Amino acid sequence: MKKLSLLFAAATGAMILALSGCAKNENYAQKSYCSDGIEIQSVVIDVSDRQLEISASEDNNVYIEYFDGEKEYLDVTVSEESVLTVKCVYDKKWTDFVGVKKFEAKYRSIKIRVPDGITGAFTAHTTNGDISASAVSFGDKVNLGADGGSVVLERLSAGKAINLKAKNGDIRGTVTGGWDDYSISCTIKKGDCNLPLNKVGGDKAFSADCNNGDIKIDFVK
Repeated sequence: MKKLSLLFAAATGAMILALSGCAKNENYAQKSYCSDGIEIQSVVIDVSDRQLEISASEDNNVYIEYFDGEKEYLDVTVSEESVLTVKCVYDKKWTDFVGVKKFEAKYRSIKIRVPDGITGAFTAHTTNGDISASAVSFGDKVNLGADGGSVVLERLSAGKAINLKAKNGDIRGTVTGGWDDYSISCTIKKGDCNLPLNKVGGDKAFSADCNNGDIKIDFVK
């Protein structure tokens, strides 16, 4: 029985090596999206193995720049309710994962530009990558989450609420506004936090949930 198991393991290993030897890496094509006058009410981004860079656009359009692979690409759609949704699509068999490298770093970046003060809710989540949001404001609420990455802010602001979540990464940067503008709620595991775990008061809400990383947020005028 032991000999049979060894033979099976050897055969399996040989098959994997054979598949690895003939597997090809994907070719990538640069793509872009523009809302082109469509008034986007809200944005939902849910992707894997991608780094998200969020900033303000110079007009009222939403712009997205990214790379598509042959069997791994983004699906960008706008619903009848003007909800812009971005998600990953995998057109792969299990053999396509053998011997094929993941997206190179330069192909894993998604750049999103939204109108400053966009009125609807903005939600973005990624795995195995960071999220950065720089000099952009949201009229309603913004939800940013990175599983296996950090959430990095530079002068982020929102009209109602800022909700941040990171696992195996940090939550750090600056939020526009005064300390007294926000009620604060923080959850921290295996890390340090420079904010109170709970603070009441303020017309806006700020929450941060970090597991195996640090929370370091400064409020700036």
